[in-house]
Amino acid sequence: MKWTDSREIAIELADKFPNIDPKTVRFTDLMQWVIELENFNDDAKHCGEKILEAIQLMWMDEAD
Repeated sequence: MKWTDSREIAIELADKFPNIDPKTVRFTDLMQWVIELENFNDDAKHCGEKILEAIQLMWMDEAD
């Protein structure tokens, strides 16, 4: 997965952290959790606030 795969990342985060409310996650934690996902393979330098926001929104959608 790459940073642009926000839906796939959100699904994996929802599976890995089922008891976490994505609205409460700090971007610094979110970035670290994404990097630590088993199928994630992208450069941390390619990440920015807009990407993290998109992932967070997708995760909130998955949590609903």
